[in-house]
Amino acid sequence: MPRNQTLQLNDGNTIPQLGFGVWKVDADVAEDVVSQALEIGYRHIDTAKIYGNEEGVGRAIAASGIPREELFVTTKLWNDDQGYESTLEAFDASLERLGLDYVDLYLIHWSQPEKGMYLETWKAFQEIKASGRARSIGVSNFTPQALQDVVDTGVVPAAHQIELHPYFNQQAMRDMDAQHGIVTEAWSPLGQGKEDLQDETVKSIAQAHGATPAQVVIAWHLAIGNVVFPKSVTPERIQENWDAQDVTLSQDEVDQISALTRDDGRIGSDPADFND
Repeated sequence: MPRNQTLQLNDGNTIPQLGFGVWKVDADVAEDVVSQALEIGYRHIDTAKIYGNEEGVGRAIAASGIPREELFVTTKLWNDDQGYESTLEAFDASLERLGLDYVDLYLIHWSQPEKGMYLETWKAFQEIKASGRARSIGVSNFTPQALQDVVDTGVVPAAHQIELHPYFNQQAMRDMDAQHGIVTEAWSPLGQGKEDLQDETVKSIAQAHGATPAQVVIAWHLAIGNVVFPKSVTPERIQENWDAQDVTLSQDEVDQISALTRDDGRIGSDPADFND
């Protein structure tokens, strides 16, 4: 697989399939590790207002010297800012913290179905896209019904970011995304607590490829068409994750990993119940 392979979004833009995530990374640390990631070759950075590190990401981008058009930057609207006017204000603040004129992808972080604000918020997202300050717009952690409601507005999200790893492969939601031409993005792609990486099937496939379990799981994500952005603050792991692009799995190996999914595999919040 060529490095920095891109996927086509439904709005005509493209997105690098392997990115770098900065969830739970302090702003000062984010500046350092994003700089390392960019130097290694990553060109897709995924952050969010609630992460508290947009400033650090922005500083790393500014210091990199990489032309802006070669980078893909995602950030997300936090729950407290949902609503039309508040979304517009929150987006302006994110741009300022990032020090950018535009982002490549802006996501609604959670659907919060009980609050019922996501359609009003989506109207603001459409305005932001029309202004050119977000090249693409999408959603994150949406329930099937909330996603359908947004699709029914006639402006289909370009991407849907969800918890997704071998023990929770989200086949039904990925199928729904694909039905509408929405690219699926995976957060916590390696699982949390490393349970997925200790699975004997994953370890066996890794041994066969002379790769690490993490590299095999990343290769699985790439093979099934996910956008994936593993997080690490360790230079060796940042490089290791990048090198996962050199691992090519057979269809049988992909199927073996896909079969590891569990009904109780979710490790984060269920979008249907997350309304804070």
